Amino acid sequence: MIRQQQTLVLSPYAALYDIVVPKDNMLRQINELVDFTFIYEDLEAKYCLDNGRNAINPIRMFKYLLLKAIFELSDVDIVERSKYDMSFKYFLGMAPEDPVIDPSSLTKFRKLRLKDMNLLDMLIGQTVALAIEQDILKSTSIIVDATHTKARYNQKSPQEILQDRARKLRKVVYSMDESVKTKMPVKNMNNVLEDEIAYCQKLIAFIEEESGIAQVPKVLEPLNLLKETIQDDVEQLQLAADPDARVGHKSADSAFFGYKTHLAMTEERLITAAVITTGEKNDGKQLQALIEKSQAAGLRVKTVIGDTAYSEKDNLIYTKQNEIELVAKLNPLITQGTRKKENEFLFNKDAGMYVCPAGHMAIRKARQGKKGVSNNQQRTYFFDVEICKRCPLKEGCYKEGAKSKTYSVTIKSDEHVEQIAFQETEYFKAKSMERYKIEAKNSELKHGHGYDVATSSGLLGMQLQGAMAIFAVNLKRILKLVD
Repeated sequence: MIRQQQTLVLSPYAALYDIVVPKDNMLRQINELVDFTFIYEDLEAKYCLDNGRNAINPIRMFKYLLLKAIFELSDVDIVERSKYDMSFKYFLGMAPEDPVIDPSSLTKFRKLRLKDMNLLDMLIGQTVALAIEQDILKSTSIIVDATHTKARYNQKSPQEILQDRARKLRKVVYSMDESVKTKMPVKNMNNVLEDEIAYCQKLIAFIEEESGIAQVPKVLEPLNLLKETIQDDVEQLQLAADPDARVGHKSADSAFFGYKTHLAMTEERLITAAVITTGEKNDGKQLQALIEKSQAAGLRVKTVIGDTAYSEKDNLIYTKQNEIELVAKLNPLITQGTRKKENEFLFNKDAGMYVCPAGHMAIRKARQGKKGVSNNQQRTYFFDVEICKRCPLKEGCYKEGAKSKTYSVTIKSDEHVEQIAFQETEYFKAKSMERYKIEAKNSELKHGHGYDVATSSGLLGMQLQGAMAIFAVNLKRILKLVD
């Protein structure tokens, strides 16, 4: 049963918070800045309203997940720290002497309460609304980019994952007490996943009950990781290593296995929209969704800044129709074609003809290709072949015995012609300089909030991880802008 359980902390020790949690503590600042009652409204349908025992306060459960995103800790370690870290207890709305939750409650909260929720858009919308309320969001430009996250299990089989984590745990235990080797459970030697899980459970039980070193921090971390892998992800392990992860490409010779997060961010470095997809998805195809999500969050979008991936023709048409400037360079194949610079002919605008490197002008031109399909059409310029036969620069230009010499250029669409002119302006070049900001934000997500590797299996798990990480970095940015 859920009910409004937010009450004043009545404890003879509550005054301790004023002593040990200073005014400039980040968690205190977040508590004072954000009204977390929106959690009740959005989760109300996930609870029984008039039956059963009282549920753990959903705001407290949500804050536990937020702490995980900020401090990059496992369920077990975040709950353990909340026993003695007074800033955690203050943030969670607990009295200093209050007991903490069981870590398994966080798993149930994720699976039962947050399932089928559009948590990503909801949390981003909350932070954008907060920024507007604080009058710190002035920009009408968004910077777009995609960052990749590797799958938690890569392309290993479920059994290989368990074997790897059990091996690391044994290695740490042996480094502390080699005599336990003879007492360890017998390793599983077959290829049956259920037998491997059973072996890992025996290994955990032995270390916790008989080794005497289970509470040593060096042992505790790999032990907790193996336990969480079995308890949290046993269903996923029985299905596949990660059924939703896909191979994506960062460059022509660099690939990854996992997911992509497509981001839109203001020039104040506040994320206004995100779309999380599997790793193979094209960046440019997400632009329309990023613009519309940013607008739905309350931002007025007049300019979009991105790399070449976002300058495809459909995006040029969409932004023009919606009176949005698209500061994204066209692919060089469109602007200069496939020829090398030294092989290009010069265009004489007065004559409307191309001139070859030897100074000879084309004698006529013709339009070729499928009519009505501008991407397929070319304009071909014909040169006097008799002059070409005698030209001193004919090597590599004119093929001996050929009956004609032509030079063809692709006819660019109106959208491409306009974009080519736009990207030559000083305004375009100045706006392009802002794009570095989103690279720094991607780095913050990965190195400050563990976003380089997925914390669970599946696209839904990735979306939850993205929602909490982006909510955390947005709150930190708002605090900095307010200060």
